[in-house]
Amino acid sequence: MPSTAPKPAQDVGRTDLGRRIAARRVGLGLTREQVGDRCGADASYIAYLEERAADPGAGSLLRLADALGTTVAELTGATVDQPPGRGTAWRDTELVELGEAECRRLLSTHGIGRVAICTAVGPAIVPVNYVVAGDDIAFRTSGEALLARAAGTEVAFEVDHIDDAMKQGWSVMVVGEVAGVTDGDARQRLDALARSLPWAGGHRTHWMSVTPVRVTGRRVVRQ
Repeated sequence: MPSTAPKPAQDVGRTDLGRRIAARRVGLGLTREQVGDRCGADASYIAYLEERAADPGAGSLLRLADALGTTVAELTGATVDQPPGRGTAWRDTELVELGEAECRRLLSTHGIGRVAICTAVGPAIVPVNYVVAGDDIAFRTSGEALLARAAGTEVAFEVDHIDDAMKQGWSVMVVGEVAGVTDGDARQRLDALARSLPWAGGHRTHWMSVTPVRVTGRRVVRQ
């Protein structure tokens, strides 16, 4: 009997629309059968949308977006060049503090975050692909980059998630000293942990890590 477990997002999706549908579905931990049940479609149709150059109608897209808890604009890429969080907020929301355990859970194992550093010409914020290595946050850069020159200084690392459809989100900030990873065995372990090459491309093989001294977070929720 074939498995109904969600496939990794990178294993499905042949078009931009298909990849967005697959990524959202897998992120929610749903099978194609479950998404089909939510929007009144057969699992084979969900597979077709993910794997073929499909052109579904407005009604189908609306039902699919609703089943995936997102918007048609997000699924079709209409918002790709817009910052997240453009929707109107709920009136009954509040900002709640998160405990350290919840913050570390949200950091998960890997993703994209931002490193804030001080430079000779002022503050800078640099997005990076990161991995969680024990208690530390590690990322790759080039040996001549701003981040490499920040070794030995205190930095802030921030990661967040915005759910435009639900008008909710969270952010986690880690403060600590950043250092270059010079031990060969440690670098090999980080290479093994890395889920992908840095999205920015180029020769980015210089590993750095942030050892946290403070971990804080906040979440926007409806009352």
